Amino acid sequence: MSHQSDLISTDINAYLAQHERKELLRFLTCGNVDDGKSTLIGRLLHDSKMIYEDQLAAVQADSVKSGTTGAGKIDLALLVDGLQAEREQGITIDVAYRYFSTSTRKFIIADTPGHEQYTRNMATGASSCDLAVILIDARYGVQTQTKRHSFIASLLGIKHIIVAINKMDLVSYSETTFKQIQSNYLQFVKSLDLHDIRFIPLSALDGDNVVNPSENMHWYKSETLMELLNSIEIASDRNFTDARFPVQYVNRPNLDFRGFCGTVASGIFHQGDTITALPSGKSSKIKTIVTYDGDLQQAFAPMAVTLVLEDEIDISRGDTLIGVQKTPPSIADKFKATIVWMTEQAMAPGRQYTLKLATRSVSGSISNIHHRIDVNTLEHHDANELKLNEIGSCTVSVNAPVVFDTYRLSKGTGSFIIIDRLTNVTVGAGMITGHSDSLNLSAVTTEERAARFRQTPSAISLTGANAINFAYLLERRLFDNGHAATVIETEAAANALQAVKNAGLICLCVNTSLADRQFDSDQLSLDEIVSALKAHNIIY
Repeated sequence: MSHQSDLISTDINAYLAQHERKELLRFLTCGNVDDGKSTLIGRLLHDSKMIYEDQLAAVQADSVKSGTTGAGKIDLALLVDGLQAEREQGITIDVAYRYFSTSTRKFIIADTPGHEQYTRNMATGASSCDLAVILIDARYGVQTQTKRHSFIASLLGIKHIIVAINKMDLVSYSETTFKQIQSNYLQFVKSLDLHDIRFIPLSALDGDNVVNPSENMHWYKSETLMELLNSIEIASDRNFTDARFPVQYVNRPNLDFRGFCGTVASGIFHQGDTITALPSGKSSKIKTIVTYDGDLQQAFAPMAVTLVLEDEIDISRGDTLIGVQKTPPSIADKFKATIVWMTEQAMAPGRQYTLKLATRSVSGSISNIHHRIDVNTLEHHDANELKLNEIGSCTVSVNAPVVFDTYRLSKGTGSFIIIDRLTNVTVGAGMITGHSDSLNLSAVTTEERAARFRQTPSAISLTGANAINFAYLLERRLFDNGHAATVIETEAAANALQAVKNAGLICLCVNTSLADRQFDSDQLSLDEIVSALKAHNIIY
């Protein structure tokens, strides 16, 4: 392997220590379907001698069987496209992670999907990356998916972009084509928060400008892709100014030790620093910074440490310790965020979810969708729900104050996930953009109540000999399923029914002609009526 040195044969411990001290760069590859993302990663691994002999032999054998790359050429995409479904379709449908290193850096590569329906996978892969390699097919130029991935990279705060214009061999290594695509891309990203953008013409299949300089593009004088990956400065990307430490665990093995475990989200903590615990506002000083390898004088992001304080103040999991800061964090029960929705069931305002922000879990809801963002055109559209892979600007309300920063200031305290309370499945991810614009003192609307209970306010008439008892059974079933209904046993006036509907409830009446729907309890079972309510979109 290319990063091996004489140390590996003379002093293995020194070699491992040297390898451990290397800087880690996380990057992702993204672009349109069949732009060559997997092939590019395979080429990086192959040309940097990071493939084991048995792996290479297996890929060579598979390449001969598939015949997709032409006689005598290895299909290097097979090194990455590990899922059987991907190999059969010739596309990447999941985020594949690969690891390699050079003499100066360690790398984690996230190969993300190109299809639009896997936008959530791309967002997941990009969330922890320092750099994005966006591939463009030189034959087609900037495509819709190129714009989509550039927008998501901007949204997730990725600071470095390498635009790899691939398949230059198919356009005769044309400098004019390269410069035209470069101009078109720069025109599009003017509205995005992307600043450090580099362009490389390459051919992943043949290896031009990937690890070694191309002999076919003498007009390109800058670094190869590997040289850029080794040299791009990322050390200053983190926020070392605003100290944030979300408490993950209170470690108290005996009466003589009480420490607060967690990962530094941003900033630097020094032994002797004064810290404040939020949301309580109580202060103390750092007595020691404890790690498995011994005490430290300072800790910075993203180190996992245990802080021991001089005073016994009340701190528990979910609290945030802050130290020296340029910008103070916010404490509120309402904030604005950009949300990526990740599940088939649409997100509806008002529905209760569990939100996990850093180490704090709290129940809450999306109280308002300001607009849905068209990731192809960046246009804003009105929306009353977010569907799978859609992105929207929303106001989030939580049931207890939380400590947060904007995502641009601190990813660790400015991002959150949304969890379905019934299935415990992660259904969305959010990036906090700031405070809510208002305190939302307006009256609660019928629509907000209905969204909270996932139902359409309606009056349901039940007939039959046992209608009253049946109405209470139906009320219990609806309540257990998260809906809200009430029973009126006597003949209800029209204004009474309307008042119940205005409250966002389902009114279960007995023998009334004023109802929206009528069901005979002598003819239908409880399950059949519930199914009918779903069919008529009264509950959902």
